[in-house]
Amino acid sequence: MGFKCGIVGLPNVGKSTLFNALTQTAAAQAANYPFCTIEPNVGDVAVPDPRLDTLASIAGSGQIIPTRLTFVDIAGLVRGASRGEGLGNQFLANIRECDAIAHVVRCFEDSDVTHVEGKLAPISDIDTIETELMLADLDSLEKRAAALEKKAKGGDKEAKELLDLMTRALVLLRDGKPARLVDVKPEEEKTFRMLGLLSSKPVLYVCNVEEASAKEGNALSAEVFARAAEEGAKAVVVSAKIESEIAVLPAEDQKDYLEAIDLEEPGLNRIIRTGYELLKLVTYFTVGPKEARAWTITAGTKAPGAAGVIHSDFEKGFIRAETIAYDDYVKGKGEAGARDAGRLRLEGKEYVVADGDVLHFRFAN
Repeated sequence: MGFKCGIVGLPNVGKSTLFNALTQTAAAQAANYPFCTIEPNVGDVAVPDPRLDTLASIAGSGQIIPTRLTFVDIAGLVRGASRGEGLGNQFLANIRECDAIAHVVRCFEDSDVTHVEGKLAPISDIDTIETELMLADLDSLEKRAAALEKKAKGGDKEAKELLDLMTRALVLLRDGKPARLVDVKPEEEKTFRMLGLLSSKPVLYVCNVEEASAKEGNALSAEVFARAAEEGAKAVVVSAKIESEIAVLPAEDQKDYLEAIDLEEPGLNRIIRTGYELLKLVTYFTVGPKEARAWTITAGTKAPGAAGVIHSDFEKGFIRAETIAYDDYVKGKGEAGARDAGRLRLEGKEYVVADGDVLHFRFAN
C-alpha cells in the first residue's frame, strides 16, 4: 500500500489539471468554471523508486511491482462549504476518507482563468479552505458532545477518553486553530483518529506556478512555504501545465523534455517524496526471481506489522525476518553474496523495519 491523498483547493486553481497529469488519465474534467468535478475521481499511480529497478536487475526478477499512491480529486471547495454551499457537504465527506490533504494553491497569474474570489491571494485561499474544514469539524463535534458526555458520566471508559480528546480539539477549533495542532500522545492516536476530523489531516501545500517558476518557485509560492513552515506542514512547487505535458509523452522522451526545461524530475516525484515525509512512511522490499516488490509502512513499524502488510497470516504466525539492508544487497550482488559477507541478519518480533530493507519473512501456518 501507499497512501490516499485528497486533492483539494478552491475552484480553478489547477486541481483537476494536476490530477489528470499525475494519474495520466483524462478522467477528471478540467474546465474554467466552479464545480466541474461533480464526483471525486480516484486514480492510482506507481511510486517511483529507482532502488526497486536495481534490486530487480540483480535478482533477475520476472516482474517489478511498485507500491501505489492513490489520489482523490475532490471538487473545488468554496466559502460556505461547511454549510453545504457548492455541494460542500458531499466533498467534505470525501476528504474524511483520505490519509492526507494535498492542498493545491494557485500561485500563477492568468487573466484567462477566473479566480472564484476575484483576486490572487494564496494565503487568503488557504485560510478559506482551512476555515471550512474547521467549521465542519466544530459542527461535527458539538453535535456529538452531549451524547458522549452522557456515556462518560455513566462510566464508559472509551467515551471518557474520546470526550477528553474532543474537548481539547474544541478548544483549538473555537480559537480558529486546526485539530492537527492537538497534542496527542502515541497511545491516544488511534482514539483521536476515530473522531474523523478534517482539520486533523496532515497537509501538503502544492504551489501551482507558471512554467518559468517550476524549478525555484516565485514570490507567491514563497508565501505558502513560509505558511507551511509556521504550522509544521509541507510544501512543494509544481507547474500543473508542465506536468500535463509530461504525462502525454512516452517514457523515453520525458527525461529529454525535463532536461530541456532544466528540471531534474517530474513534480509527481516531489509530491510523493514530500508526502512520504509528511506521513512518516518508509519502504521495504521483497525480492526474488518471480518478482521484486515495494511495500509501504509507517516509520517505526516492527517486523510482524510489516509482514502483515503482505498478508495477515504472516503477522499472526511471524517467526523471524531475514533482513538485508539495501546497500548490502547491492554490494553483495544479491542475497547469496550478502549472506556470504555476513550481512544477512535474522531479526525477531521487536525489530523496527528500516527504509530500504530487503526482507524475507518466516512464519508458521
